[in-house]
Amino acid sequence: MLKYTLALVALLGLSMVPLARAAEVPGPDLKFVNNAVRDGEVEVALGKLAAEKASSEEVKKLGQQMADDHSKANEELKSLAESKKIDLTRAQAGATKRSEGMSQKLRKLEGEEFDKGYVAIMVKEHEKDVKAFEKESKDGEDAEIKAFAAKTLPTLQHHLEMVKEVQKKVGGGAASSDDAGKPKLGPTDGEAKKSPGESDGGKKD
Repeated sequence: MLKYTLALVALLGLSMVPLARAAEVPGPDLKFVNNAVRDGEVEVALGKLAAEKASSEEVKKLGQQMADDHSKANEELKSLAESKKIDLTRAQAGATKRSEGMSQKLRKLEGEEFDKGYVAIMVKEHEKDVKAFEKESKDGEDAEIKAFAAKTLPTLQHHLEMVKEVQKKVGGGAASSDDAGKPKLGPTDGEAKKSPGESDGGKKD
């Protein structure tokens, strides 16, 4: 009877390990992971659209690189999240909703207007990404998530430099992304901010 009891206790203890591990990930780190997965998937979707629809060869190449680089980072982050039992269901649903909304807006633009609109979005998204990854790389509590942010940050900083250079060529100059793409892209950003559970507030803390 004693052996059975000890075996049962051991089994129950093992079964609780995944739950305990998930609970160990601090709230701010969980928020970072969810936001990073959501925004990364949006950038992949929009990058693929730009590679297909842009009129400028340079914007096409930019879109393809965004899709490739963010796909690679997303897979690594998803693998890390899976190892920590982090549920990404809401983040992925948010990514789908946000990318579909932004893609619909961009698809209505043609030629140079599309190129300007896409690049303006990429400037804004990468400014936000860089801030979030900088914060996590400095303040993250989970060592592995913090290390991922620190490793990925230079790529995002390089992306931001690239998209700003392309923006100078296609239009909009080096102006802040808050002014880029107006007035046509204004509703897109507003729509994204109104999406439930998709506030960018967490990324600016």
